[in-house]
Amino acid sequence: MSTTPATAFVPDLDRWLAQPTVRTYYHREAASDRATLWRAAGSVRIGESGLLGRLVRWRVPGTEAQQTYREMFTSPPFLVIEQGDEHLLAGLCGKIWAARPVLAELRSPAEFAEWRVPGTVRVLFAQWVAPAGDTAALVSEVRVAPVDPGAARRLRTLWPLIGRFESLISSGPLSLAVRRAENDHARRR
Repeated sequence: MSTTPATAFVPDLDRWLAQPTVRTYYHREAASDRATLWRAAGSVRIGESGLLGRLVRWRVPGTEAQQTYREMFTSPPFLVIEQGDEHLLAGLCGKIWAARPVLAELRSPAEFAEWRVPGTVRVLFAQWVAPAGDTAALVSEVRVAPVDPGAARRLRTLWPLIGRFESLISSGPLSLAVRRAENDHARRR
């Protein structure tokens, strides 16, 4: 879906994962226009975000330090569910608590929506830009939903460990994107 500069777009996350057990939401405002902020967000490399980048490379098979987060979210084991000029929704399904996560190779957004393999979760990653007065905001939301009670127990066991690091999203990739966008915006003025 394309947006115009005057339109506030918020992706319909409930369409894909309406009742998550875990939900994280972060946003960072930038003294920038939305297009510049979205480009900057797409340029942040996994290895630039310190501890979060190391955790991502440890937990997501096949990721590399020089890869951007956008490249990661648009490559297996992630599936692009929806994408537009200023938003990206990606899904992931599997056993995220395993020492070496067992993640499905999804083929379509419908497969993500209908995923019900016992002992697994569905994870929705969403990122978009929104107007924030005269500036723009970069928004990141992650939703996790277990498909059965066994997966819910495993998620409850895992979340205290993962939850301690989730604030790194705001201080890492989002902050880097905001700084880049503001620098680029200031150079063009």
